[in-house]
Amino acid sequence: MNLAPAQPVAYPMKLALGPLLYYWPRDTVLHFYEAVAAAPVDVVYLGEAVCSRRHELRLADWLAVASKLREAGKEVVLSTQVLIESGPDATTLHRITANGDFTVEANDMGAVQALASRVPFVAGPHLNIYNPPTLQWMAGLGALRWVMPLEMGHADLALLQAARPPGLQTEVFALGRMPLAFSARCFTARHHNQPKDDCQFSCLADPDGLMLRTREGEDFLVLNGIQTQSARVSNLVAELPALRALGVDVLRLSPQSQHMLELIALWRDALDGRLSPPEAQARMAPLLPGTACNGYWHGEAGMAQLAAA
Repeated sequence: MNLAPAQPVAYPMKLALGPLLYYWPRDTVLHFYEAVAAAPVDVVYLGEAVCSRRHELRLADWLAVASKLREAGKEVVLSTQVLIESGPDATTLHRITANGDFTVEANDMGAVQALASRVPFVAGPHLNIYNPPTLQWMAGLGALRWVMPLEMGHADLALLQAARPPGLQTEVFALGRMPLAFSARCFTARHHNQPKDDCQFSCLADPDGLMLRTREGEDFLVLNGIQTQSARVSNLVAELPALRALGVDVLRLSPQSQHMLELIALWRDALDGRLSPPEAQARMAPLLPGTACNGYWHGEAGMAQLAAA
């Protein structure tokens, strides 16, 4: 079996804006995506992937945003919820997978089952694709692209790229606080001494999540409703040469409340050669909501920051 890395793609890597993981007011979301329509990203993921109680935008609203972004030349993908907890959650899932117009990112196996052998789909980062047989199975079900699990390193990615089925694209989470875990409990509601079913939509007060610190005052994790994120911000811009060498097709940037358009522009400049990766990394540092990290990419603790190979 040939385990050599795949050859670099013959076309530029695409930039993707991942689904909005936080709970923002309706007008904030709509204005954000109006700006994204003119931003230099190729792919935009839309929809509520975290909590079904977040109702500032309903599915009809997301579909309207999707249509406007497609008119602006973007490839639009609808993301499904990661943790399906109720009958209404399942109903929404099936409405998304049966939309008949936009590609869907499947973030749990229920979504995969609803899409398999019917329409092409994106296999999301939470499906835990860690080995070639799983990757080949997912491609056989109709996946057109898969998103590398966040804790996978470049050495393991090289193995999967060597065994990647023809035509299957690879996407890597390249910027943002990393979603680490999901729970049936809402940690943000618990922090505010509120029950999950009457949370008063307290996530709206934290547009980039709620920081959790150790007793020594060090940033540790970020609470985002039922989702737990890394306190540090994964940034792989300095790893662009390695990402190209591995044949990665799409780089995902996760939305944040401040400086997102500037970050997108810096990534585009790095991809197009107007900035060197180290220079882009230096310019991004003050625009991030936390300290940067890249440990998982190097097979180390996720919160570590190591020099690019």
